[in-house]
Amino acid sequence: MISFLRGTVAHVGLSSAVIDLNGAGMSVNATPQTLSSLKVGEEGKLFTSLIVREDSLTLFGFSSDDEREVFDILLSVSGVGPRLALAVLAVHEPEAIRVAAHSGDGKSFTKVPGIGPKVAGRIVLELAGKLVPQGTGGSTGSPATARSAEAVWKPQVVAAMTSLGWSEKDATSSIDKSLADSPALAEQGNVAEILRATLRWLGQDGARAGNRVGTRG
Repeated sequence: MISFLRGTVAHVGLSSAVIDLNGAGMSVNATPQTLSSLKVGEEGKLFTSLIVREDSLTLFGFSSDDEREVFDILLSVSGVGPRLALAVLAVHEPEAIRVAAHSGDGKSFTKVPGIGPKVAGRIVLELAGKLVPQGTGGSTGSPATARSAEAVWKPQVVAAMTSLGWSEKDATSSIDKSLADSPALAEQGNVAEILRATLRWLGQDGARAGNRVGTRG
């Protein structure tokens, strides 16, 4: 694995740069922000992720190890390839991506060219627990505090579910029913975890409904 490149910057283009490593030019794809930090003729360093395909070896470069880590985690989402993951980093800073994934803010991901509501919803769902903002932790408090917290997370969970195809009414009802036996989860207010619990409950409820129909038949 090539962890980083350090050498003289030979070329900077719109979407890639070439780093001269003792006479060997290495082409690296990067975001506009990263490319703007490189100067032709000067030394440059990029943290890298190597994507291996049957017919190609492609390097992607980042200005920090933090960016590379988020990039690699984004690749774990089904349907998100390296170009799309790089596009996410071109629009959002790593910490902003963590916050959006943790809070279930799918709308932030739709700001990235090529990402629609369905893909954004899938990113939020599949990154649950994988990307956590620094200093995040659960807390409990009074009923008033819990209601205040719900006012923050519930609209975000509803928005994520409507982006996946449910109506706002069905989403709200499903959230309430799925959390009836999990008050601690509601108090913590982790949008991604609540979304996952609600979708899991919907799947189980659908199975129960199917069993009831089969019994009547």
